[in-house]
Amino acid sequence: MDMDQTPRLAPLTLRGVAFAPPLFCAPMAAITHSAFRRLLSDFGGYGALFTEMLSARMILREDRERSPCLKRRPGEGKVVYQLMATDTVRLPEIIDRLLPLRPDGLDLNAACAAPTVVRQGCGSDLFEDAPRLRAILRVMRRCFPGPLFAKIRLGRQSEGWQSRLEERLRLLADEGVDALTIHPRFFEEKFKRSARHALYAELARQARLPVIASGDIRGPEDLRANAAHLAPASGVMVGRMAAACPWVFARWRDPGLRVDRAEVWRRLCGYIAEDFEPARALVRLKVIAPYFARNFHFGHTFFKAVHGAHDFATARRRSEEFLSAGPALARHVSLDGI
Repeated sequence: MDMDQTPRLAPLTLRGVAFAPPLFCAPMAAITHSAFRRLLSDFGGYGALFTEMLSARMILREDRERSPCLKRRPGEGKVVYQLMATDTVRLPEIIDRLLPLRPDGLDLNAACAAPTVVRQGCGSDLFEDAPRLRAILRVMRRCFPGPLFAKIRLGRQSEGWQSRLEERLRLLADEGVDALTIHPRFFEEKFKRSARHALYAELARQARLPVIASGDIRGPEDLRANAAHLAPASGVMVGRMAAACPWVFARWRDPGLRVDRAEVWRRLCGYIAEDFEPARALVRLKVIAPYFARNFHFGHTFFKAVHGAHDFATARRRSEEFLSAGPALARHVSLDGI
């Protein structure tokens, strides 16, 4: 199928806020901070960017104007703030603290199954606790007038998962959620098997809400290849491929876009250095390095150079040595194994 035959996504309007196109960059821990969102905004092509998952109580401690977790630049366009909430204690105060940032949406994470998140009663643990989930959503809806999103998976892979999921979908709609991001894998699977795109028709019917498709969507080629299964979705979310190729949304619009990967990496290093002190900057660089390394035929060398560095300046110098040699590009960017 020709690129021009990629299914067109109609703008998604929620509470008067238009997301056009309804292409979203997924929230990714230690990646979708202010420096990375700045890089994405250099290319454009998306409808909104999501912050990384933010500890609700951490928001009370951070400097809104300086924190890479919270601050936003005008050029970013629409930004949705994703919350990791345990309970309703101080939640109105937390939301009130975000309001001066003029978020274009709030998103509740009820999908993450990382042990550190689950132990705090957030993410997938919150999904399993219907009364607590309902209480948190009720406060968020009361305190925030804009679009309210929630992100979920299919739940736990055990007997009766379909009925439990349907109950949660009813709860989310009843409590005023405006749009739902569904990653069609079970909590236990992480990225071990293909996302079940064929479920979207039934999920959209049960949800009674606009559904944003997430999981194994790397670009327009996946939208074309799975057009029938993804047709019920009102939007598309791209995650790890955006970490590897920050120009992915721009290429959706302009498939002939040419990108100097070395220049992009150098720019990202500069942006991270501006927003983070050196120790935290090194961590952010190491988190994204395995993704960006997939652009190169010998990307493992790039990855090892960055991950073996003990300080930010060394990581930056080593990556520059690799890039200055004019490394061969990979024919296809694969995220297998990450």
